[in-house]
Amino acid sequence: MLVLLPPSETKKPGGALAPLDLDRLALPVLGPQRRSAVDALIQLSGDHAEAARVLGLSPRQSGEIEVNAALDASPTMAAIDRYTGVLYDALAADTLGPAARRWLGAHVMIHSAPFGPVSALDRIPAYRLGATASIPSLGSLRRHWATAVTAALAASGAPFILDLRSEAYAALGPVPSALPSVYLRVVTATGDDGAVRALNHFNKHAKGALARLLASDRPRIRSAAGFARWAGVAGVEVRPGADGVWTLVEEKSGVT
Repeated sequence: MLVLLPPSETKKPGGALAPLDLDRLALPVLGPQRRSAVDALIQLSGDHAEAARVLGLSPRQSGEIEVNAALDASPTMAAIDRYTGVLYDALAADTLGPAARRWLGAHVMIHSAPFGPVSALDRIPAYRLGATASIPSLGSLRRHWATAVTAALAASGAPFILDLRSEAYAALGPVPSALPSVYLRVVTATGDDGAVRALNHFNKHAKGALARLLASDRPRIRSAAGFARWAGVAGVEVRPGADGVWTLVEEKSGVT
């Protein structure tokens, strides 16, 4: 299986003194799109006023422009360690053992805005760019990425995709219709009457906790039915739905 995660706006600074190497990222067929996106972001950083407008930055966030300007020379770290925030705090990849981290590297991709989907263990620098941005020299990220990412996923060899991305990032590379997949939405149980609600915080937490549980169990899942069987054994409540859109029901204290 292949698990697709969204990135986070917040990122850990620093890393090892090994700059970004686009040729070493997963899905190398996306090399041309990555290069043009990185170049456009670096070019944008040369005009602080325009960069602040395009990226939606306040004056206090202007340092993010310098972060983008140094994309090709900045320190890098594994993508799964780069991102912070609710989802990645719940995943807590830095506390997983070697086998679980290897599973993440083999089965999890994080869909970044400037690099497209990257392996969890691919080394990337810090950056600032969201899915809905439109860089003047590049155009909308959806137009730039969607067709190429869909084709790359189709050629990836993954027998089944579990899509945990937000709608904005899923739009940057829809899973090919011919490839078996599940798009998982998260709802939170709100009481004993069975009522559920979609809450953003618990949505992110549940996805991170689910990714951690998968990495810890390291199941061999090759289909939606296999995912459902694993979830039942693991105590994760998932409900199949129409058109490959399933629901994960999370209690407020954990995944389910």
